[in-house]
Amino acid sequence: MVEALTIVLALGVTRGWRSPLLGVAAAAVALAAIVAALGPALPLLPVDLLRLIVGALLLTFGLQWLRKGILRASGYKPLRDEAAMFRLERERAAVAGADQRGGLDWYGFTLAFKGVLLEGLEVAFIVISIGGGQGHVPLAATGAGVAFVVVAIVGALVRAPLARVPENAIKLAVGVMLTSFGIFWAAEGAGADWPGDEASLPAVLAFVMTFTCTAVARMRRRRLSTAAA
Repeated sequence: MVEALTIVLALGVTRGWRSPLLGVAAAAVALAAIVAALGPALPLLPVDLLRLIVGALLLTFGLQWLRKGILRASGYKPLRDEAAMFRLERERAAVAGADQRGGLDWYGFTLAFKGVLLEGLEVAFIVISIGGGQGHVPLAATGAGVAFVVVAIVGALVRAPLARVPENAIKLAVGVMLTSFGIFWAAEGAGADWPGDEASLPAVLAFVMTFTCTAVARMRRRRLSTAAA
């Protein structure tokens, strides 16, 4: 949501607010429709198949975020800089051609719609996975909605990218949590029995956290030794 906000702010400041905000609204409606359509369907599946699907979805996103987080924390990938991304998006918006058909700036509308939809799809699938796995899709959707509103309000007030939000650290932590839940539920869905059932989840979380910290430390040492050589 912070990344999507950066795109929308750059478009609004450079090309006007009406079209980007309409793009945001259209993307929000599309995401709500996805959650509304898929969320109620998951609990209808057999419980083991449901856990396997939910675990696979969480692992898909969790491992992706974990990989990026480890690469950034170890220095192999640059940390994401929202202020720099904001400047880049403003430069692109300033040189983009004007397409004003139907009273809309279609560049601003399309880019805002795509940015919010693509970033929001990860949120939507996480909401569906965690909410559907626990039978609380409305509660999970409410949590995501609150986060959306908070980010939007803060962005509207400061009119600047949320560069002070520790986005890289948050993404790494979320990657650890999603990967842990994904391992736990996917293994259950595949027929594994965890000792103590859900009481084993903290142990899985500790394992993933230990693996992450070890990987960051070893890769950082390797990078520094390579640079020194």
